[in-house]
Amino acid sequence: MTSAGREAQVARDDAHAQGQSSTSTSSLEIKSDGFTAGIPKDRALGDSSDGAGAQPSSSPPKGPPETASKPHPSTSSRLFAILSYTPPRCRHDPTQPARFSMALNFLFAFAACFTVANLYYNHPILNKLAANFDVTYEQVSIIPTVMQAGYAAGLLFLCPLGDLFKRRPFVLLLVWFTAMVWLGLCITDNFVVFVVLSFITAMTTVTPQLMLPLVGDLAPIERRATALSIVVSGLLLGMLIARVLSGIVTEYTGWRNVYWLSFGLQYVILILLWFFMPDYPSTNPGGLNYFRMLFTIIQIVFRNPILVQACLVGFFTSSVFTSYWTTLTFLLADPPYNYSSLVIGLFAFIGIGAMCFGPFYSRLVIDRFVPLFSVIMGEIFCLAGVAIGTYIGTFTVAGPVIQAFAIDIGLQTSQIANRSSIYSIEPTARNRVNTAYMVSVFCGQLMGTAVGAKLYARGGWVSSGSASVGFIGAALLICFLRGPWEKGWVGWGGGWSLRRQDINKKTPEPEKGDVPAPFASGEARDGEMAVEDGAGAPIGGAAVEKDAEEVKAG
Repeated sequence: MTSAGREAQVARDDAHAQGQSSTSTSSLEIKSDGFTAGIPKDRALGDSSDGAGAQPSSSPPKGPPETASKPHPSTSSRLFAILSYTPPRCRHDPTQPARFSMALNFLFAFAACFTVANLYYNHPILNKLAANFDVTYEQVSIIPTVMQAGYAAGLLFLCPLGDLFKRRPFVLLLVWFTAMVWLGLCITDNFVVFVVLSFITAMTTVTPQLMLPLVGDLAPIERRATALSIVVSGLLLGMLIARVLSGIVTEYTGWRNVYWLSFGLQYVILILLWFFMPDYPSTNPGGLNYFRMLFTIIQIVFRNPILVQACLVGFFTSSVFTSYWTTLTFLLADPPYNYSSLVIGLFAFIGIGAMCFGPFYSRLVIDRFVPLFSVIMGEIFCLAGVAIGTYIGTFTVAGPVIQAFAIDIGLQTSQIANRSSIYSIEPTARNRVNTAYMVSVFCGQLMGTAVGAKLYARGGWVSSGSASVGFIGAALLICFLRGPWEKGWVGWGGGWSLRRQDINKKTPEPEKGDVPAPFASGEARDGEMAVEDGAGAPIGGAAVEKDAEEVKAG
C-alpha cells in the first residue's frame, strides 16, 4: 500500500472513531435525561444483571422500572397513628351527634376516679417511702407538694389546649404518656428521679379536667348537672379511695405494689377510652395563639361575673375540705382516740358514702332549679357539719364523722352546681373557663392545708375548725351578693325565681337534609353565650358548621 493510501486509511479510521465517540456520548445524555424523568440510574447507564459491565444501549429497559424502597415508619409515628385512630362507632357525625349514654357517663367517672388517684397514693405511705429511699420525713414530704405543683402546672398550661385540639386524641395521648412515665416510679431506687417523675406524671394527670368540659358539650342541657355530678363523684371518689387503697395494699404487701396497680389501671383506662370515647370537633378549628389563649383566661374571668362568683365560692369551700382531712389525722392519732393509721384511713369511706348522694340530688334539684340555689344549699350543709364537728369533736368521734359526711355532700353539691353554671357561658372556651375555676379551687386547697395545719399547731382542733366556719361564712356572703338572674356584678336584678328557664325552651327539629352543628352560624346552643374574637365576630360556630358541611359532602 502506498504512503498516500496509508494516510487515507488513517484518516478514515480517525473519522470512524470520532463518530463512535459521538454516538456513545449522545446515548449517555439521553439516558441521563431518562433518569431525571424517573428511570433508575442503573438502568439508564445500562447495568446488566450479570455484572458484565455498563453497555450503553438505545433500546428501552425491559420490565417495569425499579423504584426506591420507602422508609419504614418510626415507632413513634406508628404509636401516634394508633392513638389518633378513631373507631367508626366513635367518629363524629354532625347529622347524628354522639349520644351521651349512662354507660359512657360511668366510663368517664371511672377514668376520672383512677386518674386523679395518682396524686394521692403517696399520702398514707410517706413513712414507707422515706425508709425505702433513706431520707428524712421532712425530705419525703416534698413528694405530695411537688405533685400538687405539677397538677397546678397542668391545669394552667395543658387544660386550655382542650379549646384548641380535639379532646379524644389529646386525652388518649396524655393517658398513655402518664402510664409510660409512671413505669419509672414503679422501678426507680433514686429519690431525686422519683420526685422528678412525680412532678411530670402529676402535670399530665389533668385528663379529668379535659373530660368535664366535654361532658358539658355532649350532655343535653336538661341532664347536664346529673351527667356532671357522676363524673365529679368519680373525681372526688378518687381523692378518697386512693388513700384507703394505698394504705391497705402497703400494709399487707408493699408500697411498690400500689404503684404497679396504678400502672395497670392507666392502661385499662387507655384501652376503654380508645374503644368508647366519642370524637368531637375542636371548638376553635381555625386555631389560636397559645400565649394569647392563656391571656384570654384572664379576660374571660373579668367579663363574666358568674365565673368570678363561682371561683370565689370554690376557693373558700375547697379550703375547708383540705383543712379537715389534714388536721383529722392529728386529732384521731392523739388522745382520747389514739387510732392507728389504718383506722384513720377508713374514715374516707364516710366520704365515699356521701358521693352516692350527688347524682340523685343533681337529678332532682340542680337540673330543675337555678345553680345558685344548690350552691347555697351546699354551703349550708358544710357550715352545719363544720360547726358540729369542730365543737364536739374533741370529746366524741361522732363529731368528725358528721363533719366528714356533711362537708363531702356540701362540697360535691356546690361544685356540681358551679360547673353547671359556668359551662353555660363561653361555649367555645369551656376548657379555659374550667381552668380558671379549677385554679381557684386548687389555690383554696393549698390555703386550707397551710392555714389548717398552722392553726392546729397553735390552738388545736377547735382553732382550725373555727377558721373553716369563717371560710364557709365568706362563701355564703359571696353567694348572697349576686342573685341568679343578675347581669351585673352585685345585686338581685331579674327577680328571685328559683326555677330554671332555659330547659323549657325546645329547639326546633332540623329538617331533612340540614346539618346541625354544635354552634351553627356562631350561635351558642341551649341559649348559651357565644364567644367573640378580637374583631367582634363570633368564633367557633361558622368554622364548626363548615366542618360539618365538609363531612356531609365527603
